[in-house]
Amino acid sequence: MVIAFPFAFDRNMPAARARRILRRLPPLRGRPIRIHRHAGLRDRHGPVHGGAFLRERRIAFDCRAREFARIFTHEVFHFVWLRLGNRWRRSYEDLVRREIAARARGELGWASEFRKRDLQDDDAGRRTRRWREYCCESFCDSAAWLYSGVRRHEEFSLASRHRARRGLWFAELTRARHLSI
Repeated sequence: MVIAFPFAFDRNMPAARARRILRRLPPLRGRPIRIHRHAGLRDRHGPVHGGAFLRERRIAFDCRAREFARIFTHEVFHFVWLRLGNRWRRSYEDLVRREIAARARGELGWASEFRKRDLQDDDAGRRTRRWREYCCESFCDSAAWLYSGVRRHEEFSLASRHRARRGLWFAELTRARHLSI
């Protein structure tokens, strides 16, 4: 079942702004996701701008309006990653593994940047939790860079040649198919 607008916004959320962002995203399919504000949002690393609660099918935000497009897109893509399937997740892992082997510095968001810095030499080969979390955040940050409409940001520090490869990877992922959320 394809749902054209699978999001339910609380009264105090910018639904019109989110609809503009969603028009830039590839087609999505899935049950509705609730979107709401949550002051003082934190995860185990400290304060965060947004959080995806996958089992509860909701996204919470505590960010400024100028950050909303990037954070919203990032959080939506956590739902995509969950349903992506092993073949596509492993393909994305291979992409970032090649970047790391090429000594690529930087990332496309702080969520993946600090996890990339914490990786140890054997994490990728053993597919540790650290590695899998990095890949997930890298995927979501890459989607935010690609689809949010934000062209420049201080957190976009990955070299352009690696950005281009990620863009091609996403083009292949989305070619003639809906993404499940």
